[in-house]
Amino acid sequence: MICYRNGEYLPRASATISVEDRGFIFGDGVYEVWRVVDGKLFELDRHLARLAFGLSELRIASPDILRGDALREVADRILAQSGLLEGHASLYVEVTRGAAPRTHAFPPASTSPSVFVMANRLTPADALRERGAAAITTPDIRWLRCDIKTIQLLPNVLAKQAAAERGATEAIMIRDGVVTEGSHANVLAVVDGVLRTHPLNNLILPGVTRAIVLDLARTLGIEVEEKAVTESELFEADELFIAGTTTDVMPIVRVDDRPIGAGVPGETTKRLSREYRAFMEESIAAERDVVTRSG
Repeated sequence: MICYRNGEYLPRASATISVEDRGFIFGDGVYEVWRVVDGKLFELDRHLARLAFGLSELRIASPDILRGDALREVADRILAQSGLLEGHASLYVEVTRGAAPRTHAFPPASTSPSVFVMANRLTPADALRERGAAAITTPDIRWLRCDIKTIQLLPNVLAKQAAAERGATEAIMIRDGVVTEGSHANVLAVVDGVLRTHPLNNLILPGVTRAIVLDLARTLGIEVEEKAVTESELFEADELFIAGTTTDVMPIVRVDDRPIGAGVPGETTKRLSREYRAFMEESIAAERDVVTRSG
């Protein structure tokens, strides 16, 4: 397994960073994750746009690797040399403000950002999707800029660990009496026949999968409302699911050991799951055709 670090390709086990890297010292950086199918990046541009937004908000200069086809070329090499050209994988990109003497204020503008890229094999949780997953609720104790995909993920880690200790797949976060999102995915619910999810603002990450699922739902004639689900509505929902890059559409059938709806994946959720997978496969096929013609 090779990775990319600041212009170099090297075995992941050999990759190092400076102890003064601000990502290591302060969590001063952002990251992005792409789904990869048969060696092709899914939704390259949408993820790049979200990464660019985070860099802009944190005032980190965008590295050259994030321009044009540069990232695609890096990804192609990593995926090929890591044996990940078939099946599902994920591509992880992290950008920090770079290495500089430790001080809270930004270092000189001449400081070069640090860039790290790696890929991992991914096995879709299709068996779990068939029967539905469990979740817990937890207070949303994160900072107030959750729309930036920063590497400061300790609250998410603690929430995910709490879920794991209770045999659950996800932790659903509650802030001021309403559902925001999960530890690593957006949360959507069917309430009285309407597909609902928290509106886009500073309290949630603008999920790429979330956006695709909402577009698919509207195309299918499913009523969509970007309105937060209250904590009480959560347990009265007809259906509940999470959506994310490595999660796809995952039904949630129990929360805090209480069944959601009939306690099995609902028809709307299953339909959206099928449509999302079909959309992904069609997008990857189109990407493959473009590469074939250009080659």
